[in-house]
Amino acid sequence: MDVLGVDACGKQGWVGIGLTGGAYAGSLVDSRLGTLIERAVGARVIAVDMPLGLVEKGWRAADLAAKALLGVRRNSVFLIAPRPVWQEREYVAAADRCQELTGNRLSQQAWALAPKLLEARACWLADERVHEVHPEVCFSALADGVPPAYAKKTWRGQHLRRSLLAGAGIVLPDVLGEADRVPVDDVLDAAGAAWSAYRIVRGTSGRVPEVPQLDAEGRAVEIRF
Repeated sequence: MDVLGVDACGKQGWVGIGLTGGAYAGSLVDSRLGTLIERAVGARVIAVDMPLGLVEKGWRAADLAAKALLGVRRNSVFLIAPRPVWQEREYVAAADRCQELTGNRLSQQAWALAPKLLEARACWLADERVHEVHPEVCFSALADGVPPAYAKKTWRGQHLRRSLLAGAGIVLPDVLGEADRVPVDDVLDAAGAAWSAYRIVRGTSGRVPEVPQLDAEGRAVEIRF
Protein backbone atom coordinates (compact mmCIF):
# COMPACT_ATOMS: atom_id res chain seq x y z
CA MET A 1 0.00 0.00 0.00
CA ASP A 2 1.18 3.51 -0.84
CA VAL A 3 -1.39 5.11 1.47
CA LEU A 4 -4.10 4.16 3.95
CA GLY A 5 -7.41 5.89 4.65
CA VAL A 6 -8.99 5.09 8.02
CA ASP A 7 -12.42 5.51 9.59
CA ALA A 8 -13.72 4.50 13.01
CA CYS A 9 -16.34 1.74 12.77
CA GLY A 10 -18.01 1.31 16.16
CA LYS A 11 -17.33 -1.85 18.13
CA GLN A 12 -15.21 -3.27 15.31
CA GLY A 13 -12.65 -0.54 15.92
CA TRP A 14 -11.15 0.87 12.74
CA VAL A 15 -11.42 0.14 9.02
CA GLY A 16 -8.69 1.00 6.54
CA ILE A 17 -8.76 1.20 2.76
CA GLY A 18 -5.36 1.02 1.08
CA LEU A 19 -4.36 2.43 -2.30
CA THR A 20 -1.42 1.67 -4.55
CA GLY A 21 -0.84 4.08 -7.40
CA GLY A 22 -4.19 5.67 -6.55
CA ALA A 23 -6.13 2.42 -7.06
CA TYR A 24 -7.77 0.13 -4.51
CA ALA A 25 -5.21 -2.21 -2.91
CA GLY A 26 -7.13 -3.91 -0.08
CA SER A 27 -8.89 -3.40 3.23
CA LEU A 28 -7.93 -3.83 6.87
CA VAL A 29 -10.02 -3.99 10.04
CA ASP A 30 -8.60 -3.95 13.55
CA SER A 31 -9.77 -3.16 17.06
CA ARG A 32 -6.74 -0.88 17.63
CA LEU A 33 -5.65 1.92 15.34
CA GLY A 34 -1.97 1.43 16.17
CA THR A 35 -2.14 -2.20 15.11
CA LEU A 36 -4.00 -1.28 11.91
CA ILE A 37 -1.23 1.19 11.03
CA GLU A 38 1.46 -1.43 11.72
CA ARG A 39 -0.29 -3.80 9.31
CA ALA A 40 -0.34 -1.22 6.50
CA VAL A 41 3.12 -2.18 5.26
CA GLY A 42 4.70 0.50 3.09
CA ALA A 43 2.08 3.21 3.69
CA ARG A 44 3.68 6.62 3.28
CA VAL A 45 0.63 8.56 4.50
CA ILE A 46 -2.20 7.52 6.83
CA ALA A 47 -5.30 9.75 6.69
CA VAL A 48 -7.65 9.30 9.65
CA ASP A 49 -11.24 10.51 10.00
CA MET A 50 -10.91 11.74 13.57
CA PRO A 51 -10.00 15.08 15.17
CA LEU A 52 -6.28 15.04 15.96
CA GLY A 53 -4.91 18.52 16.61
CA LEU A 54 -6.37 20.35 19.61
CA VAL A 55 -6.25 23.97 20.71
CA GLU A 56 -6.09 25.21 24.29
CA LYS A 57 -9.13 27.51 24.25
CA GLY A 58 -12.07 28.24 21.95
CA TRP A 59 -13.21 26.22 18.95
CA ARG A 60 -10.90 24.91 16.26
CA ALA A 61 -10.73 27.11 13.16
CA ALA A 62 -10.58 23.90 11.08
CA ASP A 63 -14.07 22.85 12.16
CA LEU A 64 -15.57 26.28 11.59
CA ALA A 65 -13.98 26.45 8.13
CA ALA A 66 -15.18 22.94 7.27
CA LYS A 67 -18.74 23.81 8.29
CA ALA A 68 -18.66 26.89 6.05
CA LEU A 69 -17.31 24.79 3.19
CA LEU A 70 -19.88 22.00 3.43
CA GLY A 71 -23.18 23.89 3.31
CA VAL A 72 -25.94 21.27 3.39
CA ARG A 73 -23.56 18.77 5.03
CA ARG A 74 -22.33 21.21 7.69
CA ASN A 75 -23.95 19.22 10.51
CA SER A 76 -21.55 16.35 9.78
CA VAL A 77 -18.79 18.44 11.37
CA PHE A 78 -18.63 18.51 15.17
CA LEU A 79 -17.05 21.47 16.94
CA ILE A 80 -14.14 19.88 18.77
CA ALA A 81 -13.51 21.06 22.30
CA PRO A 82 -10.11 22.28 23.52
CA ARG A 83 -7.43 19.86 24.74
CA PRO A 84 -8.09 20.29 28.50
CA VAL A 85 -11.68 19.07 28.03
CA TRP A 86 -10.50 15.67 26.82
CA GLN A 87 -8.34 15.23 29.91
CA GLU A 88 -11.44 14.99 32.10
CA ARG A 89 -12.61 11.50 33.05
CA GLU A 90 -16.38 11.94 33.00
CA TYR A 91 -18.93 13.87 31.01
CA VAL A 92 -20.19 16.47 33.51
CA ALA A 93 -16.67 17.66 34.32
CA ALA A 94 -15.81 17.74 30.61
CA ALA A 95 -18.96 19.72 29.80
CA ASP A 96 -18.19 22.21 32.60
CA ARG A 97 -14.63 22.62 31.33
CA CYS A 98 -15.88 23.15 27.80
CA GLN A 99 -18.25 25.87 29.01
CA GLU A 100 -15.32 27.60 30.67
CA LEU A 101 -13.07 27.45 27.61
CA THR A 102 -15.55 28.00 24.76
CA GLY A 103 -18.69 29.51 26.27
CA ASN A 104 -20.72 26.40 25.35
CA ARG A 105 -21.18 23.02 26.97
CA LEU A 106 -19.91 19.85 25.32
CA SER A 107 -22.61 17.63 23.80
CA GLN A 108 -23.00 14.00 24.80
CA GLN A 109 -22.51 13.06 21.15
CA ALA A 110 -19.16 14.83 21.01
CA TRP A 111 -18.06 13.31 24.33
CA ALA A 112 -18.75 9.85 22.90
CA LEU A 113 -15.79 10.45 20.58
CA ALA A 114 -13.37 10.60 23.52
CA PRO A 115 -11.95 7.03 23.49
CA LYS A 116 -11.26 6.93 19.75
CA LEU A 117 -10.20 10.59 19.60
CA LEU A 118 -7.56 10.00 22.27
CA GLU A 119 -6.45 6.75 20.62
CA ALA A 120 -6.06 8.43 17.22
CA ARG A 121 -4.39 11.48 18.72
CA ALA A 122 -1.75 9.26 20.35
CA CYS A 123 -0.95 7.78 16.93
CA TRP A 124 -0.77 11.27 15.41
CA LEU A 125 1.65 12.46 18.07
CA ALA A 126 3.86 9.41 17.56
CA ASP A 127 3.82 9.10 13.75
CA GLU A 128 4.33 11.98 11.33
CA ARG A 129 2.64 10.00 8.53
CA VAL A 130 -0.75 10.42 10.24
CA HIS A 131 -3.01 13.28 9.08
CA GLU A 132 -6.53 14.35 9.96
CA VAL A 133 -9.25 14.29 7.30
CA HIS A 134 -13.01 14.64 7.21
CA PRO A 135 -14.83 12.43 4.67
CA GLU A 136 -17.49 14.97 3.71
CA VAL A 137 -14.75 17.51 2.98
CA CYS A 138 -13.02 14.81 0.89
CA PHE A 139 -16.16 14.01 -1.10
CA SER A 140 -16.92 17.69 -1.62
CA ALA A 141 -13.42 18.11 -3.09
CA LEU A 142 -13.97 15.01 -5.26
CA ALA A 143 -17.06 16.74 -6.67
CA ASP A 144 -15.16 19.95 -7.49
CA GLY A 145 -16.31 21.71 -4.33
CA VAL A 146 -19.95 20.61 -4.39
CA PRO A 147 -20.97 19.04 -1.06
CA PRO A 148 -22.80 15.68 -1.38
CA ALA A 149 -26.50 16.32 -1.87
CA TYR A 150 -27.54 13.16 0.00
CA ALA A 151 -26.56 11.83 3.42
CA LYS A 152 -24.03 9.00 3.49
CA LYS A 153 -26.42 6.46 5.07
CA THR A 154 -28.96 6.75 2.25
CA TRP A 155 -28.94 4.66 -0.93
CA ARG A 156 -28.54 7.72 -3.15
CA GLY A 157 -25.82 9.08 -0.90
CA GLN A 158 -23.81 5.87 -0.99
CA HIS A 159 -24.25 5.52 -4.76
CA LEU A 160 -23.05 9.12 -5.22
CA ARG A 161 -19.95 8.61 -3.07
CA ARG A 162 -19.04 5.31 -4.72
CA SER A 163 -19.41 6.97 -8.14
CA LEU A 164 -17.19 9.88 -7.13
CA LEU A 165 -14.52 7.46 -5.94
CA ALA A 166 -14.73 5.45 -9.15
CA GLY A 167 -14.35 8.65 -11.17
CA ALA A 168 -11.07 9.23 -9.33
CA GLY A 169 -9.87 5.71 -10.12
CA ILE A 170 -10.83 4.13 -6.79
CA VAL A 171 -13.11 1.26 -7.79
CA LEU A 172 -14.28 -0.64 -4.72
CA PRO A 173 -14.82 -4.34 -5.49
CA ASP A 174 -17.93 -6.26 -4.54
CA VAL A 175 -15.83 -8.42 -2.19
CA LEU A 176 -13.64 -6.39 0.17
CA GLY A 177 -12.26 -9.09 2.43
CA GLU A 178 -11.83 -7.79 5.97
CA ALA A 179 -14.08 -4.79 5.37
CA ASP A 180 -17.00 -6.96 4.22
CA ARG A 181 -18.28 -6.94 7.83
CA VAL A 182 -18.09 -3.14 8.20
CA PRO A 183 -21.05 -0.77 7.51
CA VAL A 184 -20.97 0.59 3.97
CA ASP A 185 -20.78 4.25 5.03
CA ASP A 186 -17.65 3.56 7.10
CA VAL A 187 -15.99 1.80 4.14
CA LEU A 188 -16.81 4.76 1.87
CA ASP A 189 -15.49 7.23 4.45
CA ALA A 190 -12.23 5.28 4.69
CA ALA A 191 -11.95 5.25 0.89
CA GLY A 192 -12.52 9.02 0.78
CA ALA A 193 -9.79 9.41 3.38
CA ALA A 194 -7.48 7.25 1.25
CA TRP A 195 -8.09 9.53 -1.74
CA SER A 196 -6.97 12.48 0.36
CA ALA A 197 -3.94 10.53 1.61
CA TYR A 198 -2.90 9.90 -1.98
CA ARG A 199 -3.23 13.62 -2.73
CA ILE A 200 -0.94 14.36 0.22
CA VAL A 201 1.69 11.99 -1.20
CA ARG A 202 1.41 13.65 -4.62
CA GLY A 203 1.59 17.17 -3.18
CA THR A 204 -1.84 18.14 -4.56
CA SER A 205 -3.88 18.15 -1.33
CA GLY A 206 -5.71 21.06 0.20
CA ARG A 207 -6.34 22.02 3.81
CA VAL A 208 -8.83 23.88 5.94
CA PRO A 209 -8.18 26.46 7.10
CA GLU A 210 -5.69 27.52 4.40
CA VAL A 211 -3.46 28.92 7.14
CA PRO A 212 -3.70 26.42 9.99
CA GLN A 213 -3.87 27.18 13.67
CA LEU A 214 -0.97 25.87 15.73
CA ASP A 215 -1.36 23.91 18.94
CA ALA A 216 0.62 24.60 22.10
CA GLU A 217 3.56 22.61 20.71
CA GLY A 218 3.54 24.31 17.30
CA ARG A 219 1.81 21.48 15.39
CA ALA A 220 -0.70 22.35 12.67
CA VAL A 221 -4.37 21.95 13.59
CA GLU A 222 -5.93 21.32 10.19
CA ILE A 223 -8.15 19.08 8.07
CA ARG A 224 -6.51 17.79 4.89
CA PHE A 225 -8.35 16.84 1.70
